[in-house]
Amino acid sequence: MEASNKQFRKRNAILSCLQRSKSHPSAEALYQDLRQEHPDISLATVYRNLALFRNQGVIRSLGTVCGVERFDGDVSPHTHFVCSGCGAVVDMPEAGVPDCSGAAREMGCRVEHAQLILTGLCRDCLSRKNN
Repeated sequence: MEASNKQFRKRNAILSCLQRSKSHPSAEALYQDLRQEHPDISLATVYRNLALFRNQGVIRSLGTVCGVERFDGDVSPHTHFVCSGCGAVVDMPEAGVPDCSGAAREMGCRVEHAQLILTGLCRDCLSRKNN
């Protein structure tokens, strides 16, 4: 019973940490954050639970940014900006996500998830480039 409680505490801690984060962390970044409070957590546990949460639709994978998969605990429709210079990922809620339901109906399919990711240089990378 104790092992099961420990497992659920870690699982809940992983999900909570991701949902609080605004940086769209990688599994490794989550692991580093969680180790302070849960020194016995393993990177494999973080990866395994992220896969479980993704399959359940509780989190989203944003794909690979600078060679590392990044995750989002906010599954509401919103746009992301990814800096191709520093790899920062930020939410752009004001940009919105296009409604593709009409196109989907014409094609006879059902859209279950839409994600818009804009790429370019963030303000900090632009200022470094211009100096």
